This record gives sequence, structure tokens and C-alpha cells, in this order.
Amino acid sequence: MKLNPADPAFEAALRADLPADVFRPVEPRYLEEPRGLYAGQSAILALPRDAQEVSTLIRHANAARVGVIPYGGGTGLVGGQVAENGPAPLILSLERMNKIRAVYPDENVLVAEAGVILSDVQDAAEQARRLFPLSLAAQGSARIGGNLATNAGGTGVLRYGNARDLCLGLEAVLPDGQIWNGLTRLRKNNTGYDLRHLLIGAEGTLGVITAAALKLFARPTKSGTALLVVPSPAAALKLLSLARDQLGEMVSAFEIMNKMGLNFLSETMPEVRQPFATPPEWCVLIELGLSGGLDPAASLEKLFECALEADLVTDGLIAQSQQQADDFWGVRENIPHANRKIGAVSSHDISVPLGAIPDFIAQAGKKIAGLGDFRINCFGHVGDGNLHYNIFPVPGKSRQDHLAQRDEIKKVIHDLTHAMGGSVSAEHGIGRLKVDDLERYSDPAKLSAIHAIKAALDPSGIMNPGVIVRAPD
Repeated sequence: MKLNPADPAFEAALRADLPADVFRPVEPRYLEEPRGLYAGQSAILALPRDAQEVSTLIRHANAARVGVIPYGGGTGLVGGQVAENGPAPLILSLERMNKIRAVYPDENVLVAEAGVILSDVQDAAEQARRLFPLSLAAQGSARIGGNLATNAGGTGVLRYGNARDLCLGLEAVLPDGQIWNGLTRLRKNNTGYDLRHLLIGAEGTLGVITAAALKLFARPTKSGTALLVVPSPAAALKLLSLARDQLGEMVSAFEIMNKMGLNFLSETMPEVRQPFATPPEWCVLIELGLSGGLDPAASLEKLFECALEADLVTDGLIAQSQQQADDFWGVRENIPHANRKIGAVSSHDISVPLGAIPDFIAQAGKKIAGLGDFRINCFGHVGDGNLHYNIFPVPGKSRQDHLAQRDEIKKVIHDLTHAMGGSVSAEHGIGRLKVDDLERYSDPAKLSAIHAIKAALDPSGIMNPGVIVRAPD
């Protein structure tokens, strides 16, 4: 079923049912995305204040068969927040729905509207002496509704899980305009199909998340951070196993970085303080969150000594202050910014089983070398198998020089990922960028179910058309 444009008649119908201040001119930021791969088209912009206004907007869009683009913080990296093709849509921004509705410290629950910025959720939890552990580079502008819609990952997945694992209940507006009041704080609720898990990760294609009940955790009483030099990715995995044997689930983060990423920082962001005078080929950033009387520095020192004896590390630094810990994290968090300054030929957000990581890195490097002269920056959340495997031009060349090779590079990396039982989208979602990949690599039964669910819940195809499921011609 083809969609219709958001024309003046449609806008007039919306304005007849909603206050005038719901509508605003479309600023350029609503038509852009961070990587510059897509440019949205002029459309109607609505900024509802509550679920009832969202319901009214969706109900009208469904009746008129007008596409709806849910918009959070605009930080997504796969084009899910902009519609470049098709009839002009209704852009529905959740930014005015930005209230923390309630905090229940004794239950370890916080209820937030979808437009609350992630860092504000973290701050509200901290004020209640609790922790909301979802943490990612865009947390100062990403909104919790978008984090849930994309099942965001980040650096805390190793210990706390993805966004999906941090949500107890949702309030959402379905494609026909019905409001689903599923904002439960229950941790056990076996009452049929779980719509919460259907909407989380659906990227706005099955409805609009308007609020969420989020899990909180006790704040670690002490934390410790270390940068350890490892001889190889295989050694990094063995170091992770050793750390878990010694410290269990108190390992909060375990990130791997490659020399190329550190070189990129030196080249583009020399103001970032780097801890090693000579960048190592591989290093890992470890963070511990401890409770009780445990000493994080002593725990990290013991880990380092055991790892050194087992030839798993060759050097290392243990943060002696919060500033030094922040500096360590600053290196990791600024690598994506340095990447953007260099300009990737092709970027890949992939995951493979932990045991396959060393073989993947070795094979992928050989395959890319067979395609030409490139620089590779491999880094990421190795503790959960998620690697950001990005390909860059050599000095003197630019990404423009390799545009003709981009698809071939992506296919090589994704084919290898799939062959190793991995995923071609570990934490960024499918959006519009990876629809072809989803069709190519998905199990046929899964793909059939995805299409059936979309058709059942959104028969008019209005919700974020072209995301996950290809838009009809």
C-alpha cells in the first residue's frame, strides 16, 4: 500500500485537533544524521507534549496513510531518523516529553518519558543514590526513547546488558493510535506476548515509545580503571576470562583498542592526553565497580600480576585518581571522533562469538589487504563480542578515492562476520542503511516473521517507512 504525502490538507486536519504550539517549522537538524549519508526531505514537524497528543497525530497519519518518522536525539548511525525518499512524512519529535515521572529507589526503578536525554536519566538515578548503567558516547544528546527503540548497547553491556535488559515496562502509541499502557514496574509478568520486547529494537516501525520504566542498580562504592597492554586479541580474551575468574561480575567494562586508533587521536586530536608515550599495538581498558570493603587498586594490581605471569600483558597503568581514570576513558571515547575526522571508507558495527574474535581480526585484515592499501582501526566492546571494524584511506588519499570499493569492502567484512556466526549490526540497528544486509543475512524464517509482524501491527506501513522492512515501491 502506497503512502501519501503530508500535504496542506493533512496538516489542516492535524491543526484542527491539536494546539497550535505542537507544530513548528522544520529546522535543518531534523533532516540530518551524524554520518551525512542521508538528507531528509521537507515535512511537517510535530512536538507533542504527552501520549494523548502522540495518539492524535498517529491516528490522523494512519487514516491518511502518511508516513511517520519518530525522532529522538538524532544520534542514530544507520539513517533511522531521516526519510530521504518517498512522500513527505510527518516528523514526530519526542523532545518535549522530557519529564522524569517517578523514581522508586527501594524498587530500583525510574520512570521517564521518551524524550528525556540519557545523561539526565543517569543524573536522576544518581540523585537517588542509584545507577542507570546505559552509557554511550552520545549520552549528552541521545534520548531514552531512541535508546530503547534501537536497543542501544554501549560500554556497560558486559555487566548490565543492552537497553532491552534495562527496561521493565513501556507506554507506547501503536500504529492505529491506540495507547498501550504497559508501564509496569513488575519484574515477573508472564501474561502472553511481551509487547515491550517487540517494540524495543523495532526502531519506531511498530509504534512510538512515549515512556519507560527503567531498571536501576546499586552504585558501586568504589571503582577502578586500568589500561593494560596485551600482545594480541587472543591474549585480551584470556585476560577477560582471568578477570572474571578473579572478580566475577564486578568487571563493568572491558574495551579493546588498536594502535591505529591511538595514532588517529595523535593525528587529529593532539589535545587528548594519551597515557603511553609509544602507542601499543593492542591495549585493553578495564573498569571495575566494587562493593563493600574491596579495594579496586589492589584488585587490579593482583590481576596485572597474574596476567603478567601468564604472558597475557606486557605493560599497564592503573589509574591513581579520578582524573587519570577520566583520561583513560577519554582516549576510548574520543576514538570515534578521530575516526570521523580521518573519514572512513567503510564502517562496520559487527559482533562475533567471543572465541572467534582473534580469528576474525586476522582473517579480516588479510581480506582487506587483498583489496588494496588501507588503514584499519579495530576497537570496541570486546567483552561482549562487539567490534567496530573500520576501514580508512592511507595518508595522501581520501575516502572519495575509494567510493567505488565501499560496497565490496562491506560485503567482505559482513560475509566473514556471517560465516563466523556473527551479526552485521551489533548495536546500531538496521535503520535504512542495512535493510539490504538484513535481507541478505537473516534466517528466512526470521525475515518472514518480521514481515508478518509488520503487516499485522502496521498494515498501512506508516511507521518509519523504509526502516528494517523495505518500503513498498
